[in-house]
Amino acid sequence: METNIDAIPALLGGLLIGLGLAGMLVGAGRIAGVSGTLGGLLRRPRGETAWRLAFLAGMLAGGAAMGLARPEAFEAPAGSDAVLAVSGLLVGIGTRIGNGCTSGHGICGMSRLSPRSVAATLTFMLVGAATATVLGAA
Repeated sequence: METNIDAIPALLGGLLIGLGLAGMLVGAGRIAGVSGTLGGLLRRPRGETAWRLAFLAGMLAGGAAMGLARPEAFEAPAGSDAVLAVSGLLVGIGTRIGNGCTSGHGICGMSRLSPRSVAATLTFMLVGAATATVLGAA
């Protein structure tokens, strides 16, 4: 049964994400989206490698710290490796077609009430929910 105490870690997690993204936007003038940051790094834009590497290193360091503190939070997801690989590929394709990334639209864009991000996030969520419902019923 869920209690109000369960909401505290969720609140703290959301607060940390929001502060981190606000820091990127205000401090560096960058919208922090994982797919766009990594994709841009792979394209090797001139003068943009350092901040992209620092952002990704910070994400990895945060995940590693959490893994040490709470290893149970990193249990392997259900499903085969092939299904996970295809799922990741489909997310990447959708990201490219949508000209953005789920974290950039879902967090940064929504916090700024960007109409494009609101539409993209609603689409991600609705299609994700429909897919989970269909696959869950199968």
